[in-house]
Amino acid sequence: MDIKDVLEFTDYLFFSQTGKHIDSLQESILKGTLDGQKYSEIAEAEHCTEGHVRNVASELWQNISSALGEEVNKYNFRRTLQKPNFSITSSSFTKEFINVSNINFCYSNIQQLEIMNNRLAPSPPETSQTQNQSTIINLIEAPELTTFYDRTSELTTLKQWILEDHTRLITIYGLSGIGKSALTVKLIEEINSEFDYIIWKSFNNIPTLSTLQTELKDFFSQSQQTLLSTVIDYFRNSRCLVILDDLQDILKSGELAGQYLPGYEDYSKFFKQITTSPHQSCLILLSWTKPIEIANLETENSSAQTLNLKGLGEEATEILREKGLIDQENWLELITIYQGHPRWLKIIASTIIELFNGSVSLFLAEQNDIYLGDLEPGLESHLDRLSKLEKQVIYWLATQAQPVNISQKPANLVLSKPEFMQAIQSLIRRNLIEKVEGGGRSLFLLNPVFKAYIQFHTTDQLYSI
Repeated sequence: MDIKDVLEFTDYLFFSQTGKHIDSLQESILKGTLDGQKYSEIAEAEHCTEGHVRNVASELWQNISSALGEEVNKYNFRRTLQKPNFSITSSSFTKEFINVSNINFCYSNIQQLEIMNNRLAPSPPETSQTQNQSTIINLIEAPELTTFYDRTSELTTLKQWILEDHTRLITIYGLSGIGKSALTVKLIEEINSEFDYIIWKSFNNIPTLSTLQTELKDFFSQSQQTLLSTVIDYFRNSRCLVILDDLQDILKSGELAGQYLPGYEDYSKFFKQITTSPHQSCLILLSWTKPIEIANLETENSSAQTLNLKGLGEEATEILREKGLIDQENWLELITIYQGHPRWLKIIASTIIELFNGSVSLFLAEQNDIYLGDLEPGLESHLDRLSKLEKQVIYWLATQAQPVNISQKPANLVLSKPEFMQAIQSLIRRNLIEKVEGGGRSLFLLNPVFKAYIQFHTTDQLYSI
C-alpha cells in the first residue's frame, strides 16, 4: 500500500467535507494508523499531548466517514480502503467526474485514483477459509465451541485491549480445562470483522519458531500479490489476529515455570519483537503457565497484557443444569468446592449421576474431604511438570491448615530464602497457589483441590526429592 496515494485520497475526502486540506498532524495520524501506532506514540513523535491527537483524529475520522457514507475509525481504516466497493467508474452525468463508493471526484484525478485502487484492492480470498468477504480465517487447529458459559467480564476486557488499546501481545493463562480456548473462540466470533486475517495454531506438534513463521507467512501471502519478508511485515501491512494455543508444550518440565525447551529459546525474542515493534495486529498466547519474559514485558510495555483465567461463579450452574443434577439449593456449594472449574464440574457431575442418581445433597453428605475420582489424571499432568524446589514447597503448603505468610522461610524446609521465593513465584505462575489478603499482609494458600490430591497420595511415591 503506497502511503502517498492514501494521503492524497484521504485529502480529497477531507477537502470535500471541509474545504480544507489535511495538515501535518493529520498526516501523521494517518501514517501512524497504518503503521499500527498508538495515539500516545503519535503524540510523542509530534511533541503534543495524547488528548490533542485524539481530538484531531476524531474530527478526521468523522469527516472521512461522512465522505464515504460509512463509519471509519483508527481500527478499520486500512480495511475500509481495501474494500472491493472502492471501484472507479465514469459518472453517467458527466465524464469529468468519477465515482468511488458514490463519492464524485474530479475526472482529472482519475488516473491516480485508478493506480491507488489497483494497489489497495485485495485478491479474492480462499472460500474454504473465509467467514466473510473481508476476513480470511483459518481455525482448523482450534477446538470446536459446542457450549459457552458466560464470560462477559473477560470478553469485555479482551475487546477493550484489542479494539481500543491496540494491545499487541495478550497472554491468557490458567489451569487446563478452565476455558481459555472456549473464551478465545467466542472472542473471535465477536470481533472477526475487525481483522483481515485470523489464524489459530497449536503447539501440540512443538513447531520450531522457523516452522511457525513459515506457516504464518504462507497463510498471510495467499491473497496478496507481493510477498513480504517477515511476520512483522505482514502484521504491519494487514490487521492480523494470531492465536497460539498450548504454549506450555514448548516449556520445560522439571524446571521452574516458564523456561523454554532447548532450541525454542528464540520464541522469547519473537514475543518481545511482537510487543515492542509498531504494527496493527495482535498475538494471543494460551498457556497453562505464564512465561517468564511475558511477566517482564508487562512491566516494561503497555502493549503486553495478561489475563489469568479463573473459574466460573454462578454461571457454572448452567453446567449442572445441562447435566441434569437435582438439589439446586446445594449447587453453589458444589461449585465453590470445585472452584467453578468447568471441566472439573462436568467430571464430578458425571460421578454424581453415576453414583447418586444426580443428587448433589447425597454426594455432599458427610463428606469431609474433597472427592477427586476422575479428576486425578488432569491434576497429575500439572504436578508432573514441577521442579524439585516446587515439589518441596508445595508439599509443605499441603500441610498448612491456613494461608501462610512467606516473609520468613519455614525452618523445616532445606531451601535458601531466594530458592523458597522462586518456588512460590513459580507456583503462582502455574495457578497452583493463590495470594490472598489478610490483616494488611499478603498470604498464600495451595489450591484446595491440589491440596486434597497431595494429601491423599503417598508423598514418597509422587514427591520424593
